[in-house]
Amino acid sequence: MSAIETPPQKTDGDRSVIDMSKMNEGQRAALQVTEAARESHDDISFVANLFMGRFRPGKLYPVTEIAAEEKARADVFLAELGAFLRDQVDPDLIDRTGEISAEVMAGLARLGAYGIKVPREYGGLGFSQTTYCRACMLIASHCMNVFAHVSVHQSVGVPQPLMLFGTPEQKKQFLPRVAGGELSAFALTEPGVGSDPARLTTEAKPDGDDYLITGEKLWCSNGTRAGLYIVIARTPPKLVDGKPRTQLTAFIVEANSPGLEVRHRCQFMGLHALYNGVIGFTNVRVPKANIVGGEGRGLKVALSTLNAGRLSIPACSIGVSKRALAIAREWGAERIQWGVPIGRHAAVAEKIRRIAAHAFAMEAMLIVTSRIVDRDKKADIRLEASMCKLWGTEKAWMCLDDVMQIRGGRGYENVSSLKARGEKPHPVERLMRDNRVTMIFEGSSEIMRLFIMREALDPHLKIAGVALNSERPWGERLKSAWAAAKFYSWWYPAQWLPFNGGAPADMHPHLAGHFNRVAALSRKLARTLFHQMVKFGPKLEKRQVLLGRLADIGSDLFALSASCVLAQKLLKDGEPEAKVFALVDDFAAQADLRIAQNFTGVGQNSDQHGYDLAQQIIAGEHIWLERGIL
Repeated sequence: MSAIETPPQKTDGDRSVIDMSKMNEGQRAALQVTEAARESHDDISFVANLFMGRFRPGKLYPVTEIAAEEKARADVFLAELGAFLRDQVDPDLIDRTGEISAEVMAGLARLGAYGIKVPREYGGLGFSQTTYCRACMLIASHCMNVFAHVSVHQSVGVPQPLMLFGTPEQKKQFLPRVAGGELSAFALTEPGVGSDPARLTTEAKPDGDDYLITGEKLWCSNGTRAGLYIVIARTPPKLVDGKPRTQLTAFIVEANSPGLEVRHRCQFMGLHALYNGVIGFTNVRVPKANIVGGEGRGLKVALSTLNAGRLSIPACSIGVSKRALAIAREWGAERIQWGVPIGRHAAVAEKIRRIAAHAFAMEAMLIVTSRIVDRDKKADIRLEASMCKLWGTEKAWMCLDDVMQIRGGRGYENVSSLKARGEKPHPVERLMRDNRVTMIFEGSSEIMRLFIMREALDPHLKIAGVALNSERPWGERLKSAWAAAKFYSWWYPAQWLPFNGGAPADMHPHLAGHFNRVAALSRKLARTLFHQMVKFGPKLEKRQVLLGRLADIGSDLFALSASCVLAQKLLKDGEPEAKVFALVDDFAAQADLRIAQNFTGVGQNSDQHGYDLAQQIIAGEHIWLERGIL
C-alpha cells in the first residue's frame, strides 16, 4: 500500500485529535472516556477501506472452510444439539412459564453448549467463531430464550473477556467453571447510564489488596441466575495533562459475595426467560487478582468483548429469518385465495422474495466476518461486526413483519390458540415479541450507526483532526494542515478515477459485475463523506440522520460484497449457477434502490426541519395534538 493510501497514524497517546473546546464538561468527559477506550489498528478492515474509496477484496475473499478436524466434530455437535432442541426443549412452554428448566440447562451443559468457544484445555469445545455462530443460528431458530441464555453467557459474560484479556491464572480458575455450565452475566448498564459510560456511578474503591464495589446495575441478562459476573465499575481517576480522567475497570465478581443481591427480576414483551435483573452491590469485596485487562481498561474490555459478542446476534437474526422463510414458503404454496396459492399473488410474492434475498445476504455477511475472526483473533472487525448486527437485526425484523403479513390473522394468533383450533402452530407472534429487542441491546441501531461513522471518519481525523483542533498549539496545527493538504491533493482526485481495485481474477464474471459496482460506489461514498466533512466541519457529528444514511450505504455495500464472496464459494461447492445468481441478482437489485435513495437523501432532505419540529414538540408547543386521549 502506498504512502498516499495510508493516512498517518495517531501518536498522541491519550490526547484526542477531536476538538473539545466547545463541549460542556459532561460531553467532554463522555468523549474522553470513549476515545481512550477505542481500538487502534494500522491495517484497517475491508469496510473501513470502502469508506476511504479503496476496494480491498482480499480481506474477504475467498471464503475458506474451517479445518477438517473441527468440521467433523462440529457437524456431530450441531446434529446432537439440534436433536436435543427438537426433542427436549419446548419453546412455547418456556415462553409461557418464563423459566428454562434445570433439565434443559443440564442437557445443554452435557453437550458443552456453555463453552462452545472455550479452549479444550479449559474444558470447553474449542470451536471457531464460525461454528459458534452456526450453533447460535440453530438455537435461535427454535427458541430465542435459550439462545439469549447461552449467548449472553458466552458472548459478553465471563468467557469472552477472559479469552481476550484474562491472565493464565484467571483462565485456569474461571473458564472450566463457565464451560461446565456455571452461568455468567455482564453488568455495565445502570439506571442513569446507557450508551454514556462516563456517567457510571458504580464505584470500586481500593482497600488493601482488594476493591470494595458499591452501586447498582440494570438490565443484567442472566443476572438473576448467574454464578459469576463481569462488572464494569469506576476506579480512582488518573491525571492526564494535569486533569483527572475517569477510569473504568472490569472485575470478575462471585455471585455469592457478601453485599451482592438480586433486587428485581425484569419482565419484558418477549424473552420471558431472560433472567434479566437489577443487581445491587454494597461494599462487595473483590480481590485485585480479579481485574480483567488491567486497571482503567474496563471500557476497552467491554467494547472489545461486544465487538466479538455482537456476531451472535446476527446469527440469531439469520436463524429467525430462515424460519420466517420456511413459514412463508409453506403458507405461500398451501393457502388458496381467488383460485390460486397466495404466493402467486404479486403482493405476497414480493414479501417472499424480500425475505429470501435478505436471509442470504445476512448469512453471507456473518460467514465472511466470522472467517476473518477465525483466521486472525486480533483482526479489526469493528465495522464488519457492527454492520452485521445493525443490518442483520433490522432486516430480520423486516422479514418477520413480512411473514406476519403473509400469515395474516394466523400470524397474530398465538401458538396455544392455533393448537386449540387444530391449526399448525407457526410461532410468528412469539418470534416477533422475542426479536424486537435485538435492535436495542448490545448497541441500539442508532448507536450502531454513530459508531460506524465514527470509525469511518477515523482516517480523516488522523489526517486533519489536529489541524482543526483549536486546543492544539499553532505549530502542530500548521504541520497537520500541510500533511493533510498533501494527502488530499492526491486522494480526492483519485476518487473520481476507476483505479481503486476490482473483482479477483478467478471470480465468476457474473458476480464480478456486482463486485466491480461496489468498487465504483465505494468511491462515490468516499467523495460524499468528504463533501459533508467540508460542508459541515466539526458540526457533522450533530447530523446524525445524514450520517445514518452514509452508514446504511456502507452496510448495503458490505452486504453485496459478502453475497458475491459467498456465492463464489457456493459455485465452487457445486451449487447450480442459476439458483445462486437468482438470489444475488435479486438482492443486488433491492440494495441498489436503497443505496440510490440514500445518496439522494444526503443532498435532498428535510432533516433540519424535522429536528426543529421535534424540539418544538418536546417543549410542549404542539401539545394540542394529544387532545382526545386518556
